[in-house]
Amino acid sequence: MIKQQLFGVHEGHEVHQYELSNRNGMSVKIMTLGATITSLKVPNKQDSLTEVACGFDQLDGYFSDAYKANAPYFGCTVGRFASRIKDGKFAIDGVEYTLATNDGPNHLHGGIKGLDKQIWVCVNELSSEVADSITFQKTSEHMEEGFPGNVTIEVTFTLSQNNNLEISYHATTDKKTPISLTNHTYFNLSGFKETVGGHTAKILADSFLKADPTNVPVGEIENVGGTVLDLKEGKKLAEVFEELETGCEHYFLFDEKDTLRNVASFNNDDTGITLEISTTEPGMLFYTGYFTSNELQRESGDQFGRYKAFCCETHRYPNGPNIDGAPKPFTTPEEPYTSTTVYSFK
Repeated sequence: MIKQQLFGVHEGHEVHQYELSNRNGMSVKIMTLGATITSLKVPNKQDSLTEVACGFDQLDGYFSDAYKANAPYFGCTVGRFASRIKDGKFAIDGVEYTLATNDGPNHLHGGIKGLDKQIWVCVNELSSEVADSITFQKTSEHMEEGFPGNVTIEVTFTLSQNNNLEISYHATTDKKTPISLTNHTYFNLSGFKETVGGHTAKILADSFLKADPTNVPVGEIENVGGTVLDLKEGKKLAEVFEELETGCEHYFLFDEKDTLRNVASFNNDDTGITLEISTTEPGMLFYTGYFTSNELQRESGDQFGRYKAFCCETHRYPNGPNIDGAPKPFTTPEEPYTSTTVYSFK
């Protein structure tokens, strides 16, 4: 079932919120500002529902002084290029392009007014016995935030009857350009009753991209073997936090396939909720929320903040346009951008 309501007004434009729900009671709410997931409720072992996503029930929450100062990107669709681009520069066929530097010396998440801060348009709604889906569309003009090419982007959210939330992306361009899209939802499977330290995390990766002193990968790959970042067999995140002062903010590398395959899972014993992640992407930026402000909370009282939620940002390599051999950092008129990630709740 799909419901729609007016969520508020931003810069003179109406912001609408859509709610998809299934027969198990699972629901996801998505607003047109930033194609943003504002709420995600899933069944728990007590046969009730648990809110597992950071977000707000009123539009004003996304414009509070605390939220703007912290800029956590709760639940939004990030682009044109997710994560960081070193020094806000890249070159295409010998032509250098300069982007906004909104994270120290680097470009982050599409710039000062990336896709997360723009109004998307709902272009399709579809309900069936199997699933509900909704598609949002956004056009990004040539040289917007410094990126070349006129780009049309569609993101489709599909909620199935078996508690899978699929997010698929499609983008076309009239000029070769970097594109890397992701969803920036933060999860806490305990319903924010505790930090994510008690969650068991499993990430099926043998290596990650090592970041430079400004927190941008430049191509060096490091193996997880023998380190606290070896999560292939599953590990409590508290163990990771004990060893890493600021937790995880690492881009884990998956196998070379670009087909949909399982890459990670997370579990909370108290609620019995397990989240499994499958993706077509080459890697995932796993962030455990060290820098999330403790001032942020949902109107219901769900407390956000340090280590209160984790992000699984499946996307192309951070700084991919500047890394030799990075898989598909550029999209061309001849080959549209496609990507799919599925969040399965058990």
